[in-house]
Amino acid sequence: MAFAVLLTVNNALAQEVTSENWITSPGIIGTIILITLVLVVAIIIVLAQLNGYLRRVQKKDDDSSKLAFKKELLEMEGSEIDDLLSKRKAALEYKLKGAELGGDQTASDDQGLIKRAENEPDNPLFDEKKKTDLNLQTPEELTKLIVWYLGAAVFWLVFGTTIGQYLGMKFVWPELDSVSWLSFGRLRPVHTNTVFWGWGSLAMIGLGHFVITRTSNIKLHSYKRSWLAFGLINLSVLLGNICLMSGINNGGGEYREYIWPVMLLFALGLILTFRNFYRTVASRKISEIYISNWFILAALGWTIILSIIGYMPWFQNGLGETVIQGYYMHQGVGMWFMTFTLGLTYYYLPSTLNKPIYSYSLGVLAFWTQMLFYTLIGTHHFVFSPLPWWLQTVAIVFSMGMFIPVIAGSTNFLMTMRGSWSHISKSYVLPFFLVGVVFYFVGSSQGSFQAFRFTNYVWHFTDFNVAHSHMTMYGIITFILWACIYTIVPKLRGKEPPQILVGAHFWMAFIGLFAYMISMMAGGTLKGISWLDGHPFIQSVILMKKYWIWRAVGGSLMFLSHLVFAYNFYLMVRKSSETVSVHQLKTVNA
Repeated sequence: MAFAVLLTVNNALAQEVTSENWITSPGIIGTIILITLVLVVAIIIVLAQLNGYLRRVQKKDDDSSKLAFKKELLEMEGSEIDDLLSKRKAALEYKLKGAELGGDQTASDDQGLIKRAENEPDNPLFDEKKKTDLNLQTPEELTKLIVWYLGAAVFWLVFGTTIGQYLGMKFVWPELDSVSWLSFGRLRPVHTNTVFWGWGSLAMIGLGHFVITRTSNIKLHSYKRSWLAFGLINLSVLLGNICLMSGINNGGGEYREYIWPVMLLFALGLILTFRNFYRTVASRKISEIYISNWFILAALGWTIILSIIGYMPWFQNGLGETVIQGYYMHQGVGMWFMTFTLGLTYYYLPSTLNKPIYSYSLGVLAFWTQMLFYTLIGTHHFVFSPLPWWLQTVAIVFSMGMFIPVIAGSTNFLMTMRGSWSHISKSYVLPFFLVGVVFYFVGSSQGSFQAFRFTNYVWHFTDFNVAHSHMTMYGIITFILWACIYTIVPKLRGKEPPQILVGAHFWMAFIGLFAYMISMMAGGTLKGISWLDGHPFIQSVILMKKYWIWRAVGGSLMFLSHLVFAYNFYLMVRKSSETVSVHQLKTVNA
């Protein structure tokens, strides 16, 4: 009933949208509140980091003073020490007489008023995070497999975002080149498909190998299948990008521009991975199936089905192609990336905090409502299209239903973090998790608000959608993947990156994303209003110029953060002369 009332009001408002009343839309007001929430979280993280830095400086000062005093005592003669202690005792027992502010006596601290004295103490700008002594007992073969998956993912991240950086520059300098295979129409799908199927997918699967074996308390079913899947997925991304840059593609379907023979390789890689993970869980040595495995296996199962349906030849023409495109595009984000990443979070977040997940029941609720509501919301990208009105309405209603899994999951993660907020200033992993969880709530909720017919009037087909996609795929998926990588790789390899570099990675990525997101949201909104007012299309292009400059600035910061991350990953996995004890544990189960 509540949904029906909401949609009735929404439909009525949609017919009256003008440039005068757009700001009063519930969806737009909700989006403004959500963006403000992200800003508040950023301020909290900054204050926590600053407070932690000041505490570390204070501790350094105290330690320096104590060390200097001890050194001075060691160099004193016995009589000098006795004399010093007697003076200090007398000073501490001294009581003011009331005439201490005047007189011609030699200045001294006989009264014991000075607590400590300093002389240029060593105050470093960054204090190294305390390194963990924990090395997880993991078979060398599994460690190697995970490192290779993550290494390939890092490569595709740098490659894909290099393309994205070049495309961002083209918005500012549109005549940057005149080479056909570097045109925007060819490079844009190279960027999106590379970060989707190369970076995100390989990173998730690599991290999933550890979760599946660890929570099942058994070795991986088949290393051979995992390596074969690794080769197939990488080959599909390589061949797919070559085809796209050569002008060979699947048409205008977003995120399915790879032709079907190329995507078949990716699907085969997923089938091998699913079978491998399933057989591992089926052979587990414990009775329960941990909630992470629910999400991971469901994500693999749904995506195998999705990749098959999306490429069926009878769904490639007419309005049926439009319906399938919405299904494929949104399922790719929600049922593959979001579902798999949530499964990773249910393991790596509690593991990082060394505490159990807050509520298993909330996790089950989030899982089944995710499976229910996410499957039919793709059509909200085609509101006011020739598709049946009832199908659009169903997509909007199910988009509202997504508040249930989003609130359940966000609450579960934040409550798991409860009591550990002080670690934000001590750990470089928790800020990544916190940003990812906050964006999970903000980005997913904003997507539900954007599904309203009212907000579609203003935002659809504008740069606002680019901001929304980066808010989800980057703010949620990528930040959580980074958190998981920084959590597990040091424990597998026994080496941690310098905190200054991880901090640089975090802040450049976060500030870059925020600048990118806000500029595209503001510019996209103004573009939509320009269309509502009936202005010529070229005017909306001209007004976007300054916002595209900020897009390039934010994108540049994000790209630089990826280079820092790649170097951090290299520092964590490189071989050294020291023998890592965990690699000697070849016979221990994962």
